[in-house]
Amino acid sequence: MGLGTRLGHQLLKLLVAPGQRRFERHLGELETIQRARLARWLAAAARAPEGQRKGIQADWRWEDFSRALPVSSYKDYAEVISQQRAQKSALLIDSPIERYQPTSGSTSAVKWVPYTKMFLAELDEVIMAWVSDLYQQYPKQAQGTHYWSLSWIPTELRSQTAGDINDDMKMLSFGKRLLAYLTQAAPQDIALAETSDDSLFATIAYLAADPALGFISVWSPTFGLGLMEQMSIGRAELAECLKRGNWGSRTARMAGLPCPRNERAAELLGRWDGQLQAAFFEKLWPQLAIVSAWDTAAATPWAAKLKALLPHAGFQGKGLWATEGVVTFPYQGRFPLAYHSHAYEFADANDGKVYAPWQLKTGQEVIPIMTTGSGFARYQMSDVIRVERPLGQVPCFTFLGRNDGVDLVGEKTSATTAQQVQDGLQLHG
Repeated sequence: MGLGTRLGHQLLKLLVAPGQRRFERHLGELETIQRARLARWLAAAARAPEGQRKGIQADWRWEDFSRALPVSSYKDYAEVISQQRAQKSALLIDSPIERYQPTSGSTSAVKWVPYTKMFLAELDEVIMAWVSDLYQQYPKQAQGTHYWSLSWIPTELRSQTAGDINDDMKMLSFGKRLLAYLTQAAPQDIALAETSDDSLFATIAYLAADPALGFISVWSPTFGLGLMEQMSIGRAELAECLKRGNWGSRTARMAGLPCPRNERAAELLGRWDGQLQAAFFEKLWPQLAIVSAWDTAAATPWAAKLKALLPHAGFQGKGLWATEGVVTFPYQGRFPLAYHSHAYEFADANDGKVYAPWQLKTGQEVIPIMTTGSGFARYQMSDVIRVERPLGQVPCFTFLGRNDGVDLVGEKTSATTAQQVQDGLQLHG
């Protein structure tokens, strides 16, 4: 591991520690913190054109807000967001817009979420607590490089993004982001390659070339498995590129990105029979300390497969994150509410009654409703979570599944019900 990587880890640990201390210090003040979060949002929303049109008042109490504004979904904001993008102005909330993040990997049903300065500060708050705890729970990962997943903009959407990169590190504040980049195994410019296929190839090339890789963070375990499968499929081309330090026929499409060179990795890939086996990946990444991915509900069997291929590393499940905001994050083996980030409400999954977070009871199954710095007010998600024993006053949760609803032999059933059936089946393959 290079001097820059070591320095990056040391300084980043110092910078994120206050976020963890703040999270722990106020665990007994859930209602106070949440009311303060909403008051801050109301002040910014009341100054914005859309907030004024809706009659939002900065002096509303929590109860006034809940009565005055309906629960919403993305379709309630689509037209205003389109206007914002065209006019390059903030209409939903009084906070500068840093970029727009697409929520879908396809051109159909893509949602463009405004990432404002206020929203990014909300995400930074929870990431500080998470990363600080991560350094404490898995200290060995600070001895190696990190891979934090890039959600590449699909090839057909790249002309609409003005060069934006869906980079997990961009959720951090500027200073922490610069330090985090010092620890990264794969440069962010991978996302600027001409096509998604080229971005994928560059990613697996950088990962294969890095024997000091200590931490892999992906969202879906199927994405992690896909990286390993593509490494197998492209092993001959990868070996040639890493041996020569040249992209070969892909060079013109790589936007000036340098090709990594590692003769040891090239030899390993050249001798590999392509079978996905733990022994190969332990040789490739001997210092891998932890893998982070979703591991609940529908992701459970795929997380098990990922763990089986990387048994020499620890594994940490993700919390409930979406492009539109964060609900829970992993913390000391549990998944507490990110109560310092957005303002939250919860709809009971059975009767639809809405509760403030301090009103929840252990065992309830609920659907999160978020009010965020993007300008979204009472934005309802499609995820069902179960309330668990609190951390102080802050509720913890277990993710149960999506609740979009599917038709099965003429009957309407929820995805969470289907998941309960699937959980009782053994995965083959």
